[in-house]
Amino acid sequence: MRLTKLKLAGFKSFVDPTTISFPSNLVAIVGPNGCGKSNTIDAVRWVMGESSAKHLRGDSMADVIFNGSNSRKPVGRASVELIFDNSDGKLGGQYAQYNEISIRREVSRDGTSHYYLNGRRCRRRDITDIFLGTGLGPRSYSIIEQGMISRLIEARPEELRVYLEEAAGISKYKERRRETENRMRHTLENLERLEDLREEIAKQLEKLRRQARTAERYRELKAEERQVRGELILLRHRALDEQMAKARHEVRETELAIEAQTAELRAVERRIEALRAQQTDAAEAHSRVQARFYEAGAEIARLEQSITHARQTRERQQQELGEASQALQEAEAHIRVDRERLESLARELAEKQPALAELETQAAEAAQRLQESESAIRAWQQAWEALTQALSTHRQTAEVERARIDQLERQIR
Repeated sequence: MRLTKLKLAGFKSFVDPTTISFPSNLVAIVGPNGCGKSNTIDAVRWVMGESSAKHLRGDSMADVIFNGSNSRKPVGRASVELIFDNSDGKLGGQYAQYNEISIRREVSRDGTSHYYLNGRRCRRRDITDIFLGTGLGPRSYSIIEQGMISRLIEARPEELRVYLEEAAGISKYKERRRETENRMRHTLENLERLEDLREEIAKQLEKLRRQARTAERYRELKAEERQVRGELILLRHRALDEQMAKARHEVRETELAIEAQTAELRAVERRIEALRAQQTDAAEAHSRVQARFYEAGAEIARLEQSITHARQTRERQQQELGEASQALQEAEAHIRVDRERLESLARELAEKQPALAELETQAAEAAQRLQESESAIRAWQQAWEALTQALSTHRQTAEVERARIDQLERQIR
């Protein structure tokens, strides 16, 4: 199996996809210091499963990704692929039928790393198993770099033994033996654990037997409980049937009572409606009576105002009559002394005669209005007897005044 191609993309200084071909068994890479010659060896180690950043001349695994330069931006992932020629079928196992073997590894800046074998995802262990016994590997003697010869010469016996076993092709068998011993050790440990589990399970079985007997007793008691509960439910059902029948009878009686109460309620509602109609009629009659009462009150107020006016007129006339009487007395006292004074009084009397006639007319009209008011008050309400008495008093006063006027007239004559 011979390496034919090395494909790099984003790995260290190989920012652009680069393919390095190996057309023969002897190929040399020549260039000045710092051009990236050693990066090709690091790429081969890395794709074969190297997990130590120190052996790749870096501080972390993310350092294998191109970090950028003055003219180029950094990239997000790195990829390296090895292509081997297997046309002679030296690679055994399931890959012996393939003429070409492709091994690829990718890593991104978030730390995720993937391996691919002939384009299919695989484990790092699958890559390592392919190169067991071939001398190839991330730290095998097949990759001779700077300081490798001195490490071989100065190697301790156990380290040299590893290199010799790898060269003899028995490393893969030792690896298989180691894995088998590990599996056997794990199997013995599992057997010991199984013995412990068997003892623990035996203890739990006894506990489970006691729990089973308890569960069986529980089932028996549960069945008895279900039977007793069923009988209790049956008895309760019968009692409920009796209560239901009694309740139905009470419901029927209640319904009859409700119907009777409803009939009475409807009769009461009809009576209420009739009373409401009567109340409405009474309210209307009361409104009419009240209106007539207010009209009578207004008429009485108007008559009282007229009586007051007549009273004031009489008082004024009485005052004038008093003055006339005083003048008449003075005239009678001086009649013998002064005839001229008598004639003057006669002329004054003649002048006051029309006024006296007018006063008599007003008194007659006031008396007539007083009679009309008294008849109206007696017709509307008997509660106004006090007012009627007052009117009678005024009428008597008017008669007295009339008598006094008549007496005055007789005195004047």
